[in-house]
Amino acid sequence: MEINPIPVLTIQTVPYEDQKPGSNGFRKPTAVFESKRNYLQNFIQSVLSSIDLRDRQGCTMVVGSDGRYFSKTAIETIVQMAAANGIGRLIIGQNGLLSTPALSCIIRKIKAIGGIILTASHNPGGPGGDFGIKFNVANGGPAPDTVTDKIFQISKTIEEYAICPDLRIDLSRVGRQEFDLENKFKPFRVEIVDSVEVYLNMLRTLFDMNAIKSLLTGPDQLKIRIDAMNGVMGPYVRRILCDELGAPANSAVNCVPLEDFGGQYPDPNLTYATGLLEAMKGGEHGFGAAFDADGDRYMILGENGFFVNPSDSLAVIAANLSCIPYFRQMGVRGFGRSMPTSTALDKVAKAMKVPVYETPTGWKYFANLMDSGRCSLCGEESFGTGSDHLREKDGLWSVLIWLSIMAARKQSVEEIVQDHWAKFGRHYFCRFDYEALDPRTAVFIMKDLEAVITEKSFANQKFAVGSHVFSVEKTDSFEYVDPVDGTVSKKQGLRIIFADGSRIIFRISSSGTMGTTLRIYAESYEKDPTKHNKETQAVLGPLIAIALKLSQIHERTGRKGPTVIT
Repeated sequence: MEINPIPVLTIQTVPYEDQKPGSNGFRKPTAVFESKRNYLQNFIQSVLSSIDLRDRQGCTMVVGSDGRYFSKTAIETIVQMAAANGIGRLIIGQNGLLSTPALSCIIRKIKAIGGIILTASHNPGGPGGDFGIKFNVANGGPAPDTVTDKIFQISKTIEEYAICPDLRIDLSRVGRQEFDLENKFKPFRVEIVDSVEVYLNMLRTLFDMNAIKSLLTGPDQLKIRIDAMNGVMGPYVRRILCDELGAPANSAVNCVPLEDFGGQYPDPNLTYATGLLEAMKGGEHGFGAAFDADGDRYMILGENGFFVNPSDSLAVIAANLSCIPYFRQMGVRGFGRSMPTSTALDKVAKAMKVPVYETPTGWKYFANLMDSGRCSLCGEESFGTGSDHLREKDGLWSVLIWLSIMAARKQSVEEIVQDHWAKFGRHYFCRFDYEALDPRTAVFIMKDLEAVITEKSFANQKFAVGSHVFSVEKTDSFEYVDPVDGTVSKKQGLRIIFADGSRIIFRISSSGTMGTTLRIYAESYEKDPTKHNKETQAVLGPLIAIALKLSQIHERTGRKGPTVIT
């Protein structure tokens, strides 16, 4: 029986004005994608059309998701549109699941032209939650501004999209599926792959897996507790930490990916990973970690719930890279951190005599540095760390780094951090998030703040809070000039830097989907080891008081406090 080729249709559509990707992809409430006609199709067509037609024909792309609600529906649409737009082959994780680091890994390994990951990161899932689409380019990293700007421009003028609505795939069956399309000379191919295998094989080349296994299974076995928060990381945690490295099965919790993440925010911080925190406070486990929905962010806890600030985690990892075979072989060329991230990394870089690059928030800025060979390790205060093994932040890689350090140094999490503070000093750091603000209000707060802090009279101003006196040394609206290609990124946050090295930073974030998020960061450096065990909020209270007074954020928004403190 002859099978007729699948028809390729061109569907008329009208553009939307709000499909502008942010620093971590394009996110909206799921209801927007479900209720607005062709909303998903418009954006996917804009992504595909941003790839030059000659490069697009017959190329390979990678597709995956964090398993949130609407992902399978969206993957089916992406497959149908990729086929109609001339893509030759799609690699898709089994059941549509791929962590963001795994997607980056596969893109790089098979030299794909790029990939689409369906995730809204740590934002909630389900019909009432959020949905997101992120396009990664051929280096495996997030699309740079030039690409996302092009996608946005196309989305504002789009008139039609191409699709093969009759094309159906089975996401559950590993293997190759081929389809003959109308007016196409070669069949369209879909390969469903094991979600973990390629990523695990990469990790085996980076780490001394036997050393980690001995730590988790030997006579002085380290008891760990790993919370996948019902996101995509469940299969990775079970396969890698339990099956490969020998951790008991009950070490891994919340490892079944759920479309609504069990009704929780898949956000690895002290506000949302409370189950892990309480378990760690019991003292039974010596190491704890949690991951966000797509597996690129992580949180580290030590025995009795000892919390490792993400900025400290980055600095500790940097100071201990000699424990990792990959870095012993490749060497260390430089470090990178986002501007709001504490300057703890800078102290390590100075001691190691390597450069440190201060970038805007967004992993795409690190990717350029790594591609040019300038940067070996980078991180952000928002619980993300990674290296040049990929072009994405990598949560499980970061956990294996920590376990490697513990195995090499034979110390607890707390001992490692305390020793680091004793050597380099402690950087007290916190972030206040004011979420779902009226966008106009947030913009005017930032505009007025910039006018105040950039006035000449503000320079050398002193702020007295209790017994503390802070002298302003420098203020600016952060601007980044990429050392690789000279690209300039302006208005990336407002900085107030004081004479003692303390900092206050104000920044509007693009990660939310409802209203605008305004973030306030505070950092204070303490060299004296006798003052390293104070409560963070007590140390930073005076700086926060200055920030609130300058911004008038409570008065201007009607808020009594931040939505989240990290």
